[in-house]
Amino acid sequence: MTRSNTERLLKWLQDAYAMEQEANTMLTATAGRLEHYPQLKARIEQHVNETRDQSEQVKRCIEILDGSIPTIKGTMASVMASVHAAGNSMMSDEVVKSLGVSYAFEHVEIASYRALVIAAKEAGQTEIADICAAILDQEIAMAEWLIEHQEATVLAFLKRERTEGETAKH
Repeated sequence: MTRSNTERLLKWLQDAYAMEQEANTMLTATAGRLEHYPQLKARIEQHVNETRDQSEQVKRCIEILDGSIPTIKGTMASVMASVHAAGNSMMSDEVVKSLGVSYAFEHVEIASYRALVIAAKEAGQTEIADICAAILDQEIAMAEWLIEHQEATVLAFLKRERTEGETAKH
């Protein structure tokens, strides 16, 4: 079966929409548990707001192509993100693991949005390419922030962990 560039673009946009639903669930759960890392919590909460906006922007792109908004895939992504978040919450080093998982997830999003920009341009959909490029910039900024703050977060965790009576995990 051959697929047109526009059909492939639509499929990838639907996947991106589901991915943003998963990111929203995962980030919201993580931010809700962070108590002792205010800078990380604030940045994650900021990215939750960006993620919600990104989801709406991707939805708009899907609508431009007269596509349907995924519901089951989005629901499954939300369930999987909740399971993942619950698993992380049981780890004694949750904040460090969550930071690593978030960094990796940002790179999945970066790769996805780069592909979307390329596909949108190839399909002649410049508005969609511009929207995806703007989202890509936000994902790159978040990944850079996470890696730039990893050392401080890990050191804060280690300090809290070795201090009697302090909770380090979140």
